[in-house]
This record gives sequence, C-alpha cells and structure tokens, in this order.
Amino acid sequence: MRAVVQRVTRSRVTVDSRVAGEIQTGMLILLGVGRDDTADSALYLAEKIANLRIFVDDGADDAGKMNRSLVEIGGSALVVSQFTLYGDIRGGRRPSYIQAAPPDDANRLYEEFVRCLRSFAIRVETGVFQAHMEVELVNDGPVTILLDSEKKF
Repeated sequence: MRAVVQRVTRSRVTVDSRVAGEIQTGMLILLGVGRDDTADSALYLAEKIANLRIFVDDGADDAGKMNRSLVEIGGSALVVSQFTLYGDIRGGRRPSYIQAAPPDDANRLYEEFVRCLRSFAIRVETGVFQAHMEVELVNDGPVTILLDSEKKF
C-alpha cells in the first residue's frame, strides 16, 4: 500500500460538480493499493499516518519543529483512492499498472484503511472509489511525505 500524504489547511474532492469530501486542517491522503496488500498493510499505514509528526506545535516549540501528529492536533483526513501510485514507467512511456490491486480487492482494502484511520478517532472524509475526481488542496508548508507499507521508501 502506498500513500502520498500532504499537510493541508483545507482540501476537498468533487465528483460530477458535487463535493464528495471536504476537510480543513489535516491531511490529504492519496492512497494506492497494491496486488499483494492485506488488511495488515492497511492497519500499518493507518497507524503510521495517524501518528506521523508533521504538524508544528503552536508556540510551544521555539525551534518550529514538526512534532505533533494528526491525532494530537485533532485534525481531519481526506482519503482519495489513487491506483496510479502503482504506475511503473520503467518499460516505456505508458505506465503499467500490473502491480495495482484489482478493483474489488483495492476497494475492500481502501475501505479497511479508512476504517482503521477512523479507529484513531480521526474525522475521515473520502472521495468516490473508481470515479473521476477533482481534488483541491492548499498544501501547508508545503509538506509532502511518501509512505509504503513494504517500506520501499
């Protein structure tokens, strides 16, 4: 399972000109599910993201270090399915998605990831699985982190 996590001041996803999910301070999480992922992958990544220390403590840390997590700040998450995170262009110019999970498996594990993230008392909004979505965000910092449940990066 792969994720692109962006610290945001606000983010929303629309489908057919209708807002499907919207948050203020928190994280936009673009989530890709791989062919070999399991429920354990979803739990691992949800726990890692919920406790990822990428927020700055308001004034308590004179150095301005990122030392607070999404859980600690009471932030929200917007989770958007993105199979293209498994795009492989090593063989040419058109991405191959052979390592992405089939849609039924991907949807099940996407929903499991959302459930796991909510188990940390995080307010979670979502996009619409397999829909054409428009994602808007204001990246705060900017701060963008790449994560992989297999710890490839």
